[in-house]
Amino acid sequence: MMNDDMLSQDEIDALLNGSDDEEEKRVTSRSEEPNPHLSSLEEDALGEIGNISFGSSATALSSLLNQKVEITTPTISVVSRARLPEEFPKPHVAIGVTYTHGFSGENVLVIKTHDAAIIADLMLGGDGSSPDENLNEISLSAVQEAMNQMMGSAATSMSTIFNKKVDISPPSIDVLNLVENEGTEQIPSEDPLVKVSFQI
Repeated sequence: MMNDDMLSQDEIDALLNGSDDEEEKRVTSRSEEPNPHLSSLEEDALGEIGNISFGSSATALSSLLNQKVEITTPTISVVSRARLPEEFPKPHVAIGVTYTHGFSGENVLVIKTHDAAIIADLMLGGDGSSPDENLNEISLSAVQEAMNQMMGSAATSMSTIFNKKVDISPPSIDVLNLVENEGTEQIPSEDPLVKVSFQI
């Protein structure tokens, strides 16, 4: 239960949405198909998998932050590596995992620095009202732990969907600045990439 000094749920939502509501949080994952274009059936399947798995992730994040977290219905597209700076013109935080069991491939969760700062502040006992967007090692570690819980929950959901064990590696984290070519180690080398986008 929140005390009078803590932000309300509406205030937290407003902070997470930020002034540029239209910019979406994105999940960029490796395309397993040589053809960069997905059929409508494949898009629908990926959208449904994303909806279920990241819906579970949102629940995990809700428990971790003691705040209600929901996501919009994911949208699916294919994007070339050359276009990534256009997709992410500002610095973001990128958290990458590799599938170690059940599937081969990688997932990269990309979130705005402002949102990462709010998550870190809440994880470290703050109220999320004035987070420091100059993320230090402690803040990045807090975000990494939150994303570990989220992506672990997504993997568990995929285990249920596909009726087989799905495991991921511990997540690695970087501040991603594609314009300056910084933090790009998190981005899979394959081209093109499948992008699953949603709003928190």
